[in-house]
Amino acid sequence: MSLSLIIMLGVFPFAMAYAAASDLVSMTISNRLCLSLVAAFAVCAALLGLSLTDIAWHLAAGFTVLVGAFGLFAAGWIGGGDAKLAAATALWFGFDQLMPYLLLSSAGGGLLTLLILQLRAQPLPAFAMNWGWAQRLHAPKEGVPYGIALAFTALFLLPETAIWQAAVSA
Repeated sequence: MSLSLIIMLGVFPFAMAYAAASDLVSMTISNRLCLSLVAAFAVCAALLGLSLTDIAWHLAAGFTVLVGAFGLFAAGWIGGGDAKLAAATALWFGFDQLMPYLLLSSAGGGLLTLLILQLRAQPLPAFAMNWGWAQRLHAPKEGVPYGIALAFTALFLLPETAIWQAAVSA
C-alpha cells in the first residue's frame, strides 16, 4: 500500500469525521483542520506524481468553491468553517466530482436542516438539559451544523475521485 493511500485513508476520513463532530458539538470547524487537509492534499499530489496541470485544476476547484462559499457566508447562509471545509474538500475532489459533492452536500444539508427544525419543535429531553452542545443545537436562533453534511458527502464520494483512483492504482 502506498504512503499516499495511507494518508488518504487516514488523514482525509479522520479530518472529515472530526469536522462533523466539531461542528455538531461546538458549531465550529477549525482553520487548522482545513489547513491540514490542504497540506495532506499537497503531500498526496506530490507522492502520486500529479502533473502541474492537474494540481492547477484542483487548486482552481478549491478556489472556486472558496469564493462561492464565502459569498454564502457573507449572506449569512453558512458558517465560515463550512466555507473553508467545502473549499478544502473541493481541492481534493477537483472539478471531476465537484458537482456531485456540491449537489449531494446541499441535499444532505437541507435534510439535516429539516431534521434539526423538527427536533427544535420538541422539548429538549431532561437528560440533555446540561449538555451545552445539545442546548445550542436545540436553540431556535442557532444555525445548523452544515459541516456534518459536507463531511458525510465527502466521505461518500471520496472513492469516486481521480486522486483516490490514482492512489489505489499506485
